[in-house]
Amino acid sequence: MSLVLDSAAQDLLFREARTANTFTDEPVTDEQVQAIYDLVKYGPTAFNQNPLRITLVRSPEARERLVRHMAEGNRPKTATAPLVAILSTDHEFHEELPKLMPHAPGLAETFFSEHPVREAAGSLNAALQAGYFIVGVRAAGLAAGPMTGFDFDGVQKEFLDADHTPLMVVNIGKPGEDAWFPRSPRLAYDEVVTTV
Repeated sequence: MSLVLDSAAQDLLFREARTANTFTDEPVTDEQVQAIYDLVKYGPTAFNQNPLRITLVRSPEARERLVRHMAEGNRPKTATAPLVAILSTDHEFHEELPKLMPHAPGLAETFFSEHPVREAAGSLNAALQAGYFIVGVRAAGLAAGPMTGFDFDGVQKEFLDADHTPLMVVNIGKPGEDAWFPRSPRLAYDEVVTTV
């Protein structure tokens, strides 16, 4: 069975898309980021939580502060990417639920009154949204370089507050020279899918 999405779009979003390690100096505009968000905001989350928060690192001063917290191997690409996004989980997402789920009054108090419950639910659903965000970056014709190689506590203290936990840092831009590492193997369908 073929997919409804045409082959070129499949390549753009999945088969040819790679994690970029170098970037050109072509800027990523606020309009591009807005278009990416306006597309990926429709990805599903449990109870329409939408706990993902995006911090765009644009100024040279903020970039320098971020690079200090990156793992050694991630510093050069983070220092030179046209745009860097810190994706984090807002553990106070429940405060937005009356707006996001107006047909379910009391939802926040019923299910998410306790911080550990919000932390677990928010982390899972923000990770889902982070995946949508990466696909959205690709849909914009850009490359994404998602990374978890950084000092999480340091990034939180430097850029976020106690209610926000970093998930990943994503370098964004047009791929530069020698942007790709060799593609690693993937598991085959019958190694992943079980029918019961």
